[in-house]
Amino acid sequence: MADTDWRNQTAITEFILLGFGKLPDLQILLFLLFLMIYIATMAANTLIVVLVVTDRQLHTPMYFLLGNLSCLETCYTSTILPRMLASLLTGEKAISVSGCITQFFFFAFLAATECYLLAAMSYDRYLAICKPLHYSTLMNTRFCLQLAAGSWLNGCLAPAIFDLFLSQLIFCGPNEINHFYCDSIPLMELSCSDTHLIILLDFFLACVFSLPPCLLTLTSYVYIITTILRIPSTTGRKKAFSTCSSHLIVVTVFYGALMIVYLLPKGEALRDLNKMLSLCYTVLTPLVNPLIYSLRNREVKAALRKAISKCGFH
Repeated sequence: MADTDWRNQTAITEFILLGFGKLPDLQILLFLLFLMIYIATMAANTLIVVLVVTDRQLHTPMYFLLGNLSCLETCYTSTILPRMLASLLTGEKAISVSGCITQFFFFAFLAATECYLLAAMSYDRYLAICKPLHYSTLMNTRFCLQLAAGSWLNGCLAPAIFDLFLSQLIFCGPNEINHFYCDSIPLMELSCSDTHLIILLDFFLACVFSLPPCLLTLTSYVYIITTILRIPSTTGRKKAFSTCSSHLIVVTVFYGALMIVYLLPKGEALRDLNKMLSLCYTVLTPLVNPLIYSLRNREVKAALRKAISKCGFH
């Protein structure tokens, strides 16, 4: 009898994303802040893509993968920020069930793809530092294209499988999500269907599709750091470390924020902290990544100066 209770209830057709509703006096200020972040993120990542495509000095495996990462970041931030900006400006917090599941798919797809791209970039740095004599042979154009295509394809598979099951769930109330975007955990908590199978599927897919790129990244940097420490000269160590320091910072920021959010207890007391930390990898990381690469890489800065001199002063 209990099993059929939810079947007799009316299925809800929309969710309410509470977002930052507890801060009503700061809605306009938050809107302006996130609008500036969104514009800066789109501009910075688009600039990186344009520089990588147009400047021959940046036609290398490392910058090809960086161009893919910047392209991904423009899509990644666009799955969350425009919807959040509209909500802050108009006060409209409703999102349809299908719209919520769709947003989660693109968020999960792009986050998973970023894991694979960061792993590909760490492998590129591993070859450059640990196997420099074989680098140009191993990291050829065909292999670079395979790494990039494989990252996008593998990133899509797990969310597509999970969304197929997620779309079968029935939601019959309550319909409030205490977050600023649709995530899998709140959706499963709100469902009145049996979610045991989909929770196991979520864990399985997370292990199968997330652990390999994470372990590859970690292993690559163990070998990279070991190799750098063996370099006898201080100048040589600094030069070797400078080629991978930008990527190491990006990896640390991305995985650090992601792990804190998803390993943190899900109690009500920590929900607001969880929301704040989620901003790190959904909003701040796409902005910080191009800044880290452009400020720390001489090649990017040289390409930017060349582009400015061509465009603005002739």
